[in-house]
Amino acid sequence: MIFLKNCKFVITSNPDDLSIVVYENIDIKVNESGLIECIDKDLKIESGYEVIDCSNYIVIPGLINAHTHAAMVLFRGYCDDFELHEWLSRIWEVERELTPEVIRYASELAIMEMISTGITGFVDMYFYPEETAQICEEYGIRCALGPVFLDLLYDPKFVENQVRNFYFRFRNSKFVKPIINVHSIYACSKDTLERVRDLSNELNLNIQIHVSETRQEVFKCRKETGMFPVEYLNSIRLASEKVQMVHLGWITNWEINIIKEKNVFVTHCPTSNMKLATAGFFPFREMFDMGIRITIGTDGAASNNCLNIFREMKNAVLLQRHSYWDTSIKARHVFISTTLRGYELLGIKGGCIREGYVADLVLLNAKSITLQPIRKDNLLSNLVYSATGNEIEIVIINGKIIYNKKQDLEKWIEKSQEISEKLNNFISKFIR
Repeated sequence: MIFLKNCKFVITSNPDDLSIVVYENIDIKVNESGLIECIDKDLKIESGYEVIDCSNYIVIPGLINAHTHAAMVLFRGYCDDFELHEWLSRIWEVERELTPEVIRYASELAIMEMISTGITGFVDMYFYPEETAQICEEYGIRCALGPVFLDLLYDPKFVENQVRNFYFRFRNSKFVKPIINVHSIYACSKDTLERVRDLSNELNLNIQIHVSETRQEVFKCRKETGMFPVEYLNSIRLASEKVQMVHLGWITNWEINIIKEKNVFVTHCPTSNMKLATAGFFPFREMFDMGIRITIGTDGAASNNCLNIFREMKNAVLLQRHSYWDTSIKARHVFISTTLRGYELLGIKGGCIREGYVADLVLLNAKSITLQPIRKDNLLSNLVYSATGNEIEIVIINGKIIYNKKQDLEKWIEKSQEISEKLNNFISKFIR
């Protein structure tokens, strides 16, 4: 049980109307079930609670990285300046040689990076997901992941068996949420996609899929099916509240209406899209105004280089303003997308600092130079546009402190160096 005493600022959203709420000099009590029990001024400190003096802390809800390929931290800085298709060919060359051990090391490095920058949960799509899942359980971070359907590499029957095994292994995990990953419509046949749909219905699993990321994908789908990608997925009943569509840089107005009608989750990865020069742009304003559930992801470190949601929030706003020539997308929109909507995607009552919600909390140093001058009226702007993640001091997940900068940072740096050496030994033979 944790008692956060006299928090300098607490910032959260109101799930009822999506407004932003800021408290000053307030207490938060977390019960033994890992839930927020009470938030109010001058609460009585009871015996049995671990008391944290938060008079110099800003408390925010945990941040969700809604789409990444965690173990691709292996590729950070690898072939950064190639065009997409040559970049992919070089990545695939290395991926053919990946082992569970490499995935485990790379996942641990990625998870340390995410936790230390305030990410309390993520949605992953990569190989050997059981390795990543085990690391998540060890560190106590939330994740949603599972085997990937990708016809170019795996027989769909084989992947289906993997999904079943993964589901039965992790279905009762406190931190791991099994899902079905589908690479894309161009990497999976119609038969495979229908298999995915049926498997999702049978096991009641969410589906994550890249959709309309490039013009080439859209042209190919239109040529082969007579439909655009979201239309095509809808035609085979793969547009529903259990589906998460990632990227969506090249979608039509009528496809947005399908997403709204079917209550599909959508995920924006602004930095990755810009770095890979996929062009197009994610229609954030239209979808937010329609009530579509928007989340934000970093994508993998191969196409972003960092797994930092603070940077992603800022880039999401700036990219929208650049594309629309107006300021209709604001800090509020991306804060909601990375907190409240992220937890909705995971199916968890969280992302909001309110009684009865999970105590996934991030404590930032209010004295950080990057946040000055700081006031109640500029707090959200400073967090979205100025914060880097280095301001974070403590991360709490499910009512338990899983990262304390003063106690853990040096140990994590040392561990990251050990992992880096192992990863460099693996990838060095591919560098040319």
